Amino acid sequence: MSDTESTNRSARTPSDGGIRHRRTALVTGASSGIGEEYARRLARLGYDLVLVARRAERIEGLARDLIEECGVSVVALPADLADPDDLARVEERLRADGTGDTAPVDLLVNNAGVGGGGEFARQDPSEIDTMIDLNIRAVVRLARAVVPVQIARRRKAGLSADAKPRMGVLNIASMAGELAANPGGAVYGASKSFVRLWSESVTAEVAGLGVRVTVVLPGFVRTDMTKGVQEKGLPDLAFVSKERVVTESLRAWAAGRSSVVPGAQYKTAGGLLRLIPNALFKSFARRSGSEEVPRERE
Repeated sequence: MSDTESTNRSARTPSDGGIRHRRTALVTGASSGIGEEYARRLARLGYDLVLVARRAERIEGLARDLIEECGVSVVALPADLADPDDLARVEERLRADGTGDTAPVDLLVNNAGVGGGGEFARQDPSEIDTMIDLNIRAVVRLARAVVPVQIARRRKAGLSADAKPRMGVLNIASMAGELAANPGGAVYGASKSFVRLWSESVTAEVAGLGVRVTVVLPGFVRTDMTKGVQEKGLPDLAFVSKERVVTESLRAWAAGRSSVVPGAQYKTAGGLLRLIPNALFKSFARRSGSEEVPRERE
């Protein structure tokens, strides 16, 4: 494991409930796309960062840039979250409770994920396993590592539900998980549907404890994951910018909302989906056949 870190470790003020570390965020899938944008935005907001991704050189370079540009502390933590040993290392980092020198994590951004598609009966079983490991198991395990720590920290500090510093989790799902049927992306869509339902259930469980869990439901975003559909000439209207995804999701999380759909066009689309009977949608999906969905990892 290679670390890139600044020395910016000033203490919090007493008004922060006696919590002595600077606010810290851990972002997974931080090497590109939406994850990189989260890292840049949070650094500009003054968060110290832990950046997690498979591509060590990418997050180490990003760490150096953010230290120089924003004067925050940034640690690069290379890890493949589909690997049990790497996942365990990141979980251990999230369990830091602030009693030692390691800063606890105030915000976990569960962004890492993998897309994949094609007819389910022809999908490689190893591809399916990786998708489930990364899109579901890692997301749940990382949140499980940090949420109890955040609850305990707030109780120990005597913080009310609305008192700062804010703590919690942002889980990145997808509008693909909102479809009644997703031919050509059955496992991917189901994994994102799981993230949405699970996130909103956890939100209800921690209500009143001062920990905020928000699920983000983006549509198409111009990242490495969507190169295939970009090359097919999907119109600009189909895409929402990664900057808007980050802006709207951070705003929703700060407001304590359980979910957010970034982009006006997808807010409208989400409303229309709720009006279409499931049977009618499934009939249309069967006639439409399989469409390739993004296959890259972030």
